[in-house]
Amino acid sequence: MIITTTPTIEGHCIKEYKGIVSGEVIFGMNFMKDFFASIHDVFGGRSNSYEKSMLEGRQTALAEMEKNAKALGANAIVGVSYGYETMGQNGSMLMVAISGTAVVIEPC
Repeated sequence: MIITTTPTIEGHCIKEYKGIVSGEVIFGMNFMKDFFASIHDVFGGRSNSYEKSMLEGRQTALAEMEKNAKALGANAIVGVSYGYETMGQNGSMLMVAISGTAVVIEPC
């Protein structure tokens, strides 16, 4: 399935719009990730544990959105947008939301 942030796909015509699809993931950060992230905050550097969590969340939300598009009979998703939001006490949870328009495309 072609998934893109652009409204069109070069070399393809949109034959049918199936509707808006989305995928959401909410996950918590555990104590050890928070502890090591705080060390990085003090001394600088990247937090690999948080980056890995963000990547997993993004991939899971993307897979959910793709599954929803396939259920509608789409073979592509255009206009994809990601969003991130902290939730819970002290921002201890992170939500990754992704949405786009499920479409049926064919070569032009």
